[in-house]
Amino acid sequence: MHFPNYRPRRLRSNKLIRDLVQETQLTVKDLIMPLFVRPGSGIKKEILTMPGNYQFSVDTLVEEVKELASLGIPGVILFGIPSCKDELGTEAYAEDGIIQKAVRAIKKNVSDILVITDVCMCEYTNHGHCGFIIKDEKSGEYLIDNDETIKLLTKEALSHAEAGVDIVAPSDMMDGRVGAIRDILDDNGFDNIPIMAYSAKYASAYYGPFRDAAESPPSFGDRRSYQMDIPNAEEALREVSLDIDEGADIVMVKPALPYLDIIRLIKDNFSHPIAAYNVSGEFSMVKAAHEKGWLDEKAVALETLMSIKRAGANIILTYWAKDAARWLAE
Repeated sequence: MHFPNYRPRRLRSNKLIRDLVQETQLTVKDLIMPLFVRPGSGIKKEILTMPGNYQFSVDTLVEEVKELASLGIPGVILFGIPSCKDELGTEAYAEDGIIQKAVRAIKKNVSDILVITDVCMCEYTNHGHCGFIIKDEKSGEYLIDNDETIKLLTKEALSHAEAGVDIVAPSDMMDGRVGAIRDILDDNGFDNIPIMAYSAKYASAYYGPFRDAAESPPSFGDRRSYQMDIPNAEEALREVSLDIDEGADIVMVKPALPYLDIIRLIKDNFSHPIAAYNVSGEFSMVKAAHEKGWLDEKAVALETLMSIKRAGANIILTYWAKDAARWLAE
């Protein structure tokens, strides 16, 4: 089809006109800030591989969340570093666990921000894997026991709900965990708490800095047996469909930038809200390039976030949330 009178340059000639016809809007309300919390008090320890991000103790975490709320950021997602780790990740579901303490403190002191919690075992286990480990007697390999892991995850999600969380976000990629979490929440009177499922979480090389931040690298092997294989796209649709059928309220793609096509594929095939995680490696490589003088961090960060929104994400989890809130207000 030919439109002889259409001249794009006419719509680009003036900034006010460009803004008027802008197809995709990025606002602070799209952003969720990931935060790391550890035991102690008065702690704000910078994460060397993620400049400008910190491990907080609960008291300093509350002050940080107050600042984020003042900037209009609608929510935070919490990752815990426990006081001790064991084979079963006991502190993940302990009443006095670090995340449970953090949730209660934020809900007591900050009224106008959503608190989301990562539901997984990798930060809490001494082996760094996302669940219950068994040894295959024939091969000698260590494997994840899917069903035993789900039992731990449901306990963890329920403990977060009891602490007052607004949304739980299972990130483990075990089969059937969304339905099990939905059941235990509903059975205990928490049917109003949504599940934001990491539905298409790939076994990515972009997670390195996060594993430093959360102190959760696996002590052996890798996570490819339960995270998604990088070349697969149709599998993402199957995973999303299963999670929706089990009761997921929001589905997530992680990482975001190498999987913009997956975000769009899900957007085109489902009507559910989509979250995308702009992960640590995507953040840190821009930071490093900026420090070298090779890139303009602000320009690249905003372009990155816009691309994720344009691909179809409704929610963006990003370590730039705090900076982006200020940049977007300029």
